[in-house]
Amino acid sequence: MKENPLRKLEAFGQSIWLDYIRRDLIASGELRRLIENDGLRGMTSNPSIFEKAIAESNIYDQDIRDMAFRKKDVTAIYEALSQRDIQNAADEFRSVYEKTDGKEGYVSLEVNPHLAHDTKGTIAEARRLWATLNRPNVLIKVPATTDGLSAIQQLIGEGINVNVTLLFSLPRYREVVEAYIAGIEARAAQDKPVKYIASVASFFLSRIDSMVDPLVEKFIESDGKKTEIAKKVRGQVAISSAKVAYQIYNEIFNSSRFKKLADKGARVQRLLWASTSTKNPDYSDVKYIETLIGPDTVNTIPLETIDAYRDHGNPKLRLEQDVKEANWIMAQLPELGISIDKVTEQLEDEGVRKFDDPFDKLMESLTKKLPK
Repeated sequence: MKENPLRKLEAFGQSIWLDYIRRDLIASGELRRLIENDGLRGMTSNPSIFEKAIAESNIYDQDIRDMAFRKKDVTAIYEALSQRDIQNAADEFRSVYEKTDGKEGYVSLEVNPHLAHDTKGTIAEARRLWATLNRPNVLIKVPATTDGLSAIQQLIGEGINVNVTLLFSLPRYREVVEAYIAGIEARAAQDKPVKYIASVASFFLSRIDSMVDPLVEKFIESDGKKTEIAKKVRGQVAISSAKVAYQIYNEIFNSSRFKKLADKGARVQRLLWASTSTKNPDYSDVKYIETLIGPDTVNTIPLETIDAYRDHGNPKLRLEQDVKEANWIMAQLPELGISIDKVTEQLEDEGVRKFDDPFDKLMESLTKKLPK
């Protein structure tokens, strides 16, 4: 019987988190089995996941009716349902958290996506969620918008764990790391503990290729002088971007500036690979896992991708391979008339909307489930 490829990832320093949550996953014991058998080390959620969990099942219906009877509005009902799921999942991961001295075992909950461009609103909501959840192994998800950066720094300085989400660009990644380190520095300057503050920077990947590939394919179809460049670039921009991001990560977290904080117990802000289910059927269904295995990284993946990797994953350290080629690929984009800055800016705007819309749809679905 072959060794489970998911368990092998642990030896390479990569943690697998589940990009999914639903009450029956926890209640049935399936989450516990994933933790014990597959080495699952954390879980992420977002408004889209909760919208599907609540709207497309009846497992929450009785609670919805009970809270409606007590005159709770749909926002209060959503918060009660989502927060209970997050707390229960965090309790399942608590043994992992304790066994790893606070490195693993985290569950993420997002601030209201409509606050993506509201710094003060994000800070207030994150504080409220952190206090209400009341678990050391939760992460509050804050989008990596320009307005989110100040919120990230403030929250880290207050000792609130943050999952920085909707991150697409390399320049923005540098700003995210700066916000994290500045927050740790501010806390250390007040002689407050920094050891158990956790943060990840969630780089969204497959969406990059989904947007860039159609632009590149025009050159492949034209069969012109840029065709060969286009063939090498197609399907490689997201992975190349991630490999360059990891080089930035190594540069910053091995710096003398961070060493001073590490000496006080501060932990690195790990890179997390998100949006790693393959969108293009021409590509391997484990494409965004196989190529990005490296120390102190996280990959958050849906259940179907976990099943695929368990079946035919081939884990090896690959994140620091072909870095020169990754830089070359990023450098070729202007040659093909592609501005990666414009691409990532558009992806960020679309990413905010892709969380706004399911959140609004969820509110509508909850309203429909209220007793007449």
